[in-house]
Amino acid sequence: MGRKSSIDRLAPEIKAYIQAKLASGSVTLDELIADLREKFPAAAQSAELPSRSAVGRYGQKLERRLLAIRASTEAAKLIQAHAGDDKDARSEALTAMVQTELFEAILALQEADEAGEDGEKADPGERVALLSKAAKNIATLTRSSINLKEFQSKVEEATRKKLLEEQRAKLEAMPNKGGVTADTKAAIREALGIV
Repeated sequence: MGRKSSIDRLAPEIKAYIQAKLASGSVTLDELIADLREKFPAAAQSAELPSRSAVGRYGQKLERRLLAIRASTEAAKLIQAHAGDDKDARSEALTAMVQTELFEAILALQEADEAGEDGEKADPGERVALLSKAAKNIATLTRSSINLKEFQSKVEEATRKKLLEEQRAKLEAMPNKGGVTADTKAAIREALGIV
């Protein structure tokens, strides 16, 4: 891929500081640049700090990633809240998180198509390698998702069978008095699908 952005080439503590400020959304670009110059005067003096436009581009990429992660996290929470543990909701939530990571990889591939800060385009060979790796991971994730759905289907079927068996046993235990005849029980069995 093209050259790393000027943000990625920064000292780790400066990069982490920029990421935290951008993620919080509490400052404008101009305020962030001024804050960086004040907090890291040595880097500012040696012209190591990124430009306003570099911070803006990086902020847009970071925001896309954060939105994808937030959406995936929310989906995982909803899945876990509405599905019983017997359906392996945690695995489903984990699958959703892995899907987010693959989405991140696809974003990286799209960004690889864009010219870098130095105007260089991504190396086609590197792009093919990234696509190959993504395809392999997507295939693995798809198999995992299919296996999970099959497991959930089996759990649902076993739960239904257990419920029907319990209903059948209760119906058989019900005495034939108070207007409940053998014909009534047969009609109830038929309506519930009890064999």
